[in-house]
Amino acid sequence: MKINGFDYQRVPVADGVSLQTAVAGTGSPIVLLHGFPETHLMWRHVAADLAADHTVLVPDLRGYGDSDKPAEASADTYSKRTMAADVVALAKAFGHDRFALAGHDRGALVAIRAGLDHPDTVTHLASLDVLPTLESWDVLRGVHGAVGWHLYLMAQPAGLPEKMIAAVADEFYGSFLDQWAGNSDAIPEDVRAEYLRASAAATPSIVADYRATAGIDVAHDTVDRDAGHRLAMPVTVLQQDWGAALGFDAEGIWSRWAADLDHRTTSAGHFMAEEAPAEVVKAIRELLAR
Repeated sequence: MKINGFDYQRVPVADGVSLQTAVAGTGSPIVLLHGFPETHLMWRHVAADLAADHTVLVPDLRGYGDSDKPAEASADTYSKRTMAADVVALAKAFGHDRFALAGHDRGALVAIRAGLDHPDTVTHLASLDVLPTLESWDVLRGVHGAVGWHLYLMAQPAGLPEKMIAAVADEFYGSFLDQWAGNSDAIPEDVRAEYLRASAAATPSIVADYRATAGIDVAHDTVDRDAGHRLAMPVTVLQQDWGAALGFDAEGIWSRWAADLDHRTTSAGHFMAEEAPAEVVKAIRELLAR
C-alpha cells in the first residue's frame, strides 16, 4: 500500500541498507518516523496535510516495512544511534543537511537519538507517545510493568522471542493494534492487514530493535544523561496521560531532556496520527513555527 500523492524510492543509507521512502511536497523538509507495529502508512493523513507546504519524507525504518532488514550482527545493528544515522543519511540523499523530525513510538526513540547525536542537523523535534528510553524502564516497575510486557519479552537473548512471536504473529501484533487504539475505526481493515503482513515478515529485526532498547540504547542514553546533554532544538511532546495513569511526572521527565519544551496530552489513543490527525498536524505546525 502507498500514501496517495507520494512518490516512492529506495534510498541507500548505509552499507547494504536502503530505506523504502515516500516523498512529496516542496518547502522546508520534515521527516516522519513510524512506530510499532506499523509502517510509514501510519502517517498517511498527517503527511498529506504537511506536504501542502513542506517537503515530506516518510520512510519505513531499518528492519520494518519494505526497508532492508539486516541480520543482527552486533548490538549496534539496531541501536537507535545507527537508525538515527540512517535518517540523517536519508535526508542528505534528498539534499537536506537540516530538517525537522517527528517520530511516533519506536520512531520517536530514533528521533530523540537523532536530536542528541545531530543537534546541528535536526531543527525541530516532535515525539508522539513515548518517554525517553531510560525513563521508560524506570516507570515500568511492579504491576505497572505489565503495560510494557512486550518490552521484556523482546529483551531476551536471540532465538526464543523470535520463535514465540512467529508462532502467533498475527495474534501478537494484532493485540497491540486492538489494545492501544482509542478508536479502532481509525485503522481500516486493509491498513491493518498491511501492518500485520509487514510485521510478521520483519519479526527478527523488530525483536532486534527492541533488544537494543534494553541494552546498547540504555548505555548511550546513560552517557548523555550523566553528561547533562539535552535536546538543543524546540521539542514538542504529544502523548496520552500516562503520568496520571502510572503515577509519574511526564512533563518533568521530558523537561530534563529538552530545554525548549511544549508538552501536551491527548485524549486520543496510542495511534494518534491515525485517530486524531488534525491534532497531530496542529502540534507539528506550531512546533515548526517556533
